[in-house]
Amino acid sequence: MSNASKPPQLPYTGPGSPQDVPPSPGSFPIDPESLPKPIRDELLAPDPVAIDTAAAELKDGANRCPKCGATDIRHKLGSDLLVCVYCRNEWLGARVEEEFGLGVGLDELSGTIVASGAGDIQADAAHLMSFKCGGCGAEVTVNTESQMTARCHWCRHVFGVNEQVANGAVPDAVLPFHIKKADAVARIRQFVDKRRLFALKAFKEEFTPENVIAVYLPYMIIDGKASVDVAGQGEIETARYTRGSGDKQKTYYDADVYSVARHVDFTVDDLPLESSGERGNLDTRANTNNIINTILPFDTKNAVKWNASYLNGVTSEKRDRDVEHLRPRLEDQLLSIARAQVESSVSRYDRGVRWERERLDVHGTRWVSMYLPVWLYSYHQPGSKGGLLHYIAVNGRTGETMGSVPVQQWKLLMAALGVGTFVEAIALWILGSTA
Repeated sequence: MSNASKPPQLPYTGPGSPQDVPPSPGSFPIDPESLPKPIRDELLAPDPVAIDTAAAELKDGANRCPKCGATDIRHKLGSDLLVCVYCRNEWLGARVEEEFGLGVGLDELSGTIVASGAGDIQADAAHLMSFKCGGCGAEVTVNTESQMTARCHWCRHVFGVNEQVANGAVPDAVLPFHIKKADAVARIRQFVDKRRLFALKAFKEEFTPENVIAVYLPYMIIDGKASVDVAGQGEIETARYTRGSGDKQKTYYDADVYSVARHVDFTVDDLPLESSGERGNLDTRANTNNIINTILPFDTKNAVKWNASYLNGVTSEKRDRDVEHLRPRLEDQLLSIARAQVESSVSRYDRGVRWERERLDVHGTRWVSMYLPVWLYSYHQPGSKGGLLHYIAVNGRTGETMGSVPVQQWKLLMAALGVGTFVEAIALWILGSTA
């Protein structure tokens, strides 16, 4: 083979080569200004800033009474207080906004700020956590998938998962329950009683509101600073008239059409987003998770610094969504807020405005992971494709109640036909009396 037919020598020796070969001139680094804007913005964006919300004093799993040192601590229902079962001492957990300065600086937000309890979940992080009892030395295991506290089976010492491990189980803050179970049961019973007429027979027979459970649901609470530009067409009606007669009569209108553009700068304070993939699934063919959104808002300003004792004896669901998973939903929410902000400025367009172009600039966000209290009653309605899971939810702070009750479709149909027949009879009576 002649030298002319040989392939050119490459500036590397292949996989596994010990030789470091510098890149050819001009091949790297890439000038960010030459990249498309979305990629350029992502490349130049600063790394997330972390806020350390970890409770260093609780990392051994023990929450001790500040008066007597006992570890058997309970949440005093109806309040935000913790109470020592041994000496009955009561104290209030620190409010997370005041403890970490989360209630200020909205106008100054820049980049992405993530509290330590909202950090990315490691895929290989274990759900089981083990503690060595300081009283007797026994090993105590807590399954963070469903519980956050455990009691030593030898000496009755109480442990709580307070260390912010990378499995998403420990948030930055918790908003304690105020509504007690008896109150939640009464609210759910009242809700169903108002809808009992059309309810499914099996549901009425099996309805047991006492089976309601207290559950802490995981949310991301977000502060943000954003700007939005929207543009489109607005119409102002100038004339209205009809053409034709009888069944062929049609109404027409004339309108002046205008190009409309608006710009709005705004901040959001404590915007909640579900951080559970299961609860964030709003497929109404399989579940009624959307019900839970209807009991918002929560008074998140009163959330306290994380302490597992607030979850003693209460079920919780673990977060499984990170900041980047939730960012598209946040952007949708911010656009919705912006549309609402500009609505009052386009009221003169009586035929409405059709927004055709939207641009969102998020200048800064702050993410905090929080458990919010919900009383939850569920009922599974059998059917095709797994049936439908109905929920009745009670806001654990305000008592706001909303739910889904399975109905007898034929009863609804008969009611609709009955209303139609009734209206038709009234119309005939009116026409007959005026003839």
